[in-house]
Amino acid sequence: MWSVAPLIATFAALADGVKWAVLPVFVAGFSPLIVFIASFINKKSYWKLEKFDYLCGLCSILALALWAITKEPVIAIILAIASDAFVAIPTLMKSWKYPETETVDAYTTGLFSSLTSFAAIKMWSFAEIAFPVYLVIVNLSLIISILRKKIFKKKFTVKK
Repeated sequence: MWSVAPLIATFAALADGVKWAVLPVFVAGFSPLIVFIASFINKKSYWKLEKFDYLCGLCSILALALWAITKEPVIAIILAIASDAFVAIPTLMKSWKYPETETVDAYTTGLFSSLTSFAAIKMWSFAEIAFPVYLVIVNLSLIISILRKKIFKKKFTVKK
């Protein structure tokens, strides 16, 4: 699902006239697609989906279905963001509870990729900035979630 929403947002932004600024959004969708495909090749890959994951996936699919009904680029981008956010929630929760199970490298790369969108923006319209802003927020949230114990580590010193 992390591939579907950014790829739909990419095509919606292209339909609304966005050009190179949408490339990082495309990469944000294409990269998880590659990971998904690779997970079938890697024999050590492991997934464990729970009820909450299915609920978030269902909300994500609902957001995409609503977009298909409206066929409006701006609505598509809003619903693609909602769809992606629903899929991000389980990963955020997992990275908060079990930060050692996630790697910060992927999300740091995603953050920098998202930030490059802003260099390519020609017209600061909703269609051009909405998904990149969302991607910056979600990647920062994941990075902080994974690194929070290191960032906010309390240092106790013994006074002599």
